[in-house]
Amino acid sequence: MEKQQIKKGVFAGLISGVFLGFFLKVVENTTSLKVYTLLLNVDYVPIIQHLDLSEIIEFSIHLFISVVLSVCLLFLLNKKYIPTNKRILFIFQYCLVIGIFLYPTTLLSDRTPSISNLPALGFWLLGHSLYGGILGFLLKK
Repeated sequence: MEKQQIKKGVFAGLISGVFLGFFLKVVENTTSLKVYTLLLNVDYVPIIQHLDLSEIIEFSIHLFISVVLSVCLLFLLNKKYIPTNKRILFIFQYCLVIGIFLYPTTLLSDRTPSISNLPALGFWLLGHSLYGGILGFLLKK
């Protein structure tokens, strides 16, 4: 993968990651559903779980993961033949599946929503769907 492609992936990961964080923070501030807290939650990560991390550090970890995901997806798009007009849908679906698989981590913390909290799940999946749509749009060409 060439340098320009990596820069594109980093940019797309940062933009979509910031959007997801902003969206979930607004949702949490307006509804009291702890979806932003879930996004930044590291309670289940060995070593890190014992550190007292600030919101900025936790958000930076989220952005790092978003950038890595974006670059990996761009690599996958370049490796597989996925027509340009189907790339947004591919990335959208991929990010929605990631959201589905990440939501159960809420069981690993008492600071996050209950696993059975359907409004929280709905906003979580909506956020990851929007994230996937933005990421897909930014990576489509």
